[in-house]
Amino acid sequence: MSPLPSPSPLARHAMAYVLAGGRGTRLMELTERRVKPAVHFGAKSRIIDFALSNAMNSGIKRIGVATQYKAHSLIRHMQRGWGFMRAERNESFDILPASQRVSEAGWYSGTADAVYQNLDIIESYNPRYMVVLAGDHVYKMDYEVMLAQHEQSGADVTVGCIEVPRMEATGFGVMHVDAEDRITAFLEKPKDPPGMPDKPDTALASMGIYVFNTDFLARELRRDAADSHSSHDFGSDLVPYIVKHGHAVAHRFTTSCVTSGVEEEAYWRDVGTVDAYWQANIDLTDVVPSLNLYDRDWPIWTYSELTPPAKFVFDDDGRRGTAVDSLVAGGTIVSGSRVMRSVLSNNVRVHSFCDVQGAVLLPGVIVNRNVRLRNVVVDSGVHLPDGLVVGEDAEADARRFRTSAKGVTLITQPMIAALGA
Repeated sequence: MSPLPSPSPLARHAMAYVLAGGRGTRLMELTERRVKPAVHFGAKSRIIDFALSNAMNSGIKRIGVATQYKAHSLIRHMQRGWGFMRAERNESFDILPASQRVSEAGWYSGTADAVYQNLDIIESYNPRYMVVLAGDHVYKMDYEVMLAQHEQSGADVTVGCIEVPRMEATGFGVMHVDAEDRITAFLEKPKDPPGMPDKPDTALASMGIYVFNTDFLARELRRDAADSHSSHDFGSDLVPYIVKHGHAVAHRFTTSCVTSGVEEEAYWRDVGTVDAYWQANIDLTDVVPSLNLYDRDWPIWTYSELTPPAKFVFDDDGRRGTAVDSLVAGGTIVSGSRVMRSVLSNNVRVHSFCDVQGAVLLPGVIVNRNVRLRNVVVDSGVHLPDGLVVGEDAEADARRFRTSAKGVTLITQPMIAALGA
């Protein structure tokens, strides 16, 4: 007798919709030329690759990405790196820029509106579930686990949540939940966040991840679109309305976080400030990083540029090419310099007699001779002049570059050009 077939994974009946239109102003000049999800991360990826890879690895094969602010580099990246989806395998990958689909205004007025304006495209695929994702966070998560909870609970919306110290949750949307994790209140950036029933000193903060049944979501989006008092945003309008009038359930990230078994925490980061972005990159250089990019069971898909291997040259006293506790991408050459605890992206050149520590160097950066760097983020394509010293004199750094509250220096090419003005 043949065994009974196993239940079909819910992810096969889901569509992921990634919201990737936000500028990310807290990253300062790093988002002057690109949207936040398009910012490089971890030597070879982009921030958006994490949400997209989680969807692929979870088994979701229909994906839409809503873009808006300075989207060219993001769209180019997705066309190059995510064009392998095939319609004949019931797969789809739709890039959905803001356009005059609903009104002549054109732009998406909020996160919910960014889905509403493309409802006809979504409904043409007839997915049973919608997984709505923020495209600007770094984490690994199995959305199938969240889908299963959503189905079993009978919720109208299931909201992905992380646990944070209660008084650190003032910058998040925070959920008040009962003993069964039913959301009884949704508070946007409260001054006094509510604690969890089982952990009163900890709050449940929204990750910007939502699961809906598609037909329910479509009805709610149309209702919200007709409300002239709404800002048409999931966190500010749609989810609070459902909490009040329907059935909303919290999904705890610790139950669906993907690890390789050696990490000590459920890793999720909003890399929305220069400090947070720098720290998340530098954390990857730990011997056992909290985010494991080497887990082949849950790969982070991305566009892989064809590059030669990284290269380290010269072995003379005072002129030795080395990199220790660092990530170094293809096409990079470290020539007679020391690199420590740093992240070097594709095609970086570090010329001789340099000392580079705590540096995040984006693609195409050229570090000329006798440069000393400490705790910096250098934007793509920047040419650092001979003898530049950054990270040793805070006042001098603040006059020339962008410095953060925690002492990280951001350097862009216009800042370098202004040095010679």
